[in-house]
Amino acid sequence: MKPRLEQKLAALRQDLNSGHFILADAKDADMAWGVTSPGQAYSATSSKSPAKFRSMADFRDQICEIVRQGAVDIMLASVSTMSVLAHRERLFDSSDVTPAIRANDATDIWLPRGGNYRESPSLPFATCFIEEVQHGEVTGHEPEKYLRGTAPVVNLGLYSATFNNNLESDYATLTAFRQFRLEAQRRRFKYFLEVFAPNIKGAVPDDQVGPFVNDQICRMLAGVPVGSRPEFLKIPFFGPESLEELVAYDTSMIVGVLGGSSGTSFDAFTLLAEAKKHGARVALFGRKIKEAEHPLSFVALLRKVADGELDAEEAVRAYHGELQKLNIAPRRPLKDDMQLTATELSYTR
Repeated sequence: MKPRLEQKLAALRQDLNSGHFILADAKDADMAWGVTSPGQAYSATSSKSPAKFRSMADFRDQICEIVRQGAVDIMLASVSTMSVLAHRERLFDSSDVTPAIRANDATDIWLPRGGNYRESPSLPFATCFIEEVQHGEVTGHEPEKYLRGTAPVVNLGLYSATFNNNLESDYATLTAFRQFRLEAQRRRFKYFLEVFAPNIKGAVPDDQVGPFVNDQICRMLAGVPVGSRPEFLKIPFFGPESLEELVAYDTSMIVGVLGGSSGTSFDAFTLLAEAKKHGARVALFGRKIKEAEHPLSFVALLRKVADGELDAEEAVRAYHGELQKLNIAPRRPLKDDMQLTATELSYTR
């Protein structure tokens, strides 16, 4: 990991109120969606986007721009993207942004057009091998060779788990996590842990989803020694009470939130501000950045909100001001973009 991220993590483990906040951009959508992953191209002169989807080359160009900007601490992408940008093009060699990859692709993120995998309880699966993530190839050599030689190019991954209150699928999920930890420990590969809400409707009562996820996290990590624990956690924002409960359970466990669906700019900035207020010290945004009219301006303002320089309303106004300077038509008028539409944030109304 890059020094900036290491320093922030170290400071947060000592004191969650140290003033640090970790911001990540999730550009790993091709592990889930396929052709539609890069999103639709946005016209700088029209509020109506064409139906054509961006190419992966365009998508990777956006990644390069955001890494060079340096406002995020972590850039998460698929293994194929990092094999191009990190291994071949050496994008991160001169950057303080830490590259990371999605280390597994369980069935609840298999989202092809016409697919129905999410209608079944999540089952574990991983396409990649840690060795090829780190060094660009699978050589069959023991990890000690690399401990004495070339440092890994990419050495941080997101590992995802989804529990559905289903014995068979949850048992398989925990078994796969156990195996992943063994390989990660052998290769000294760092990871952060993402735990989703159940992907099966009605798996637990609606008012118990947050507590269910909290308990699954605490229970699964109770059997993990400190040296094998994730660098931090990433969960959906289930509201302030659920987040505060998890943060208070073990203050050495850094908790973060994921950005969720696109929504308005006010949704994104409010989610970040509220999550931070209630104890989160990491936020990972994907679709909200990808679908922004001008991602660089949007990320720069996320950074300001994360660092406490702007509140959510000020950030939305500043963002529209930047769009106006750049002569970019917003997707929504300012009045509409100031609306809170995300259901998980309804308590702030």
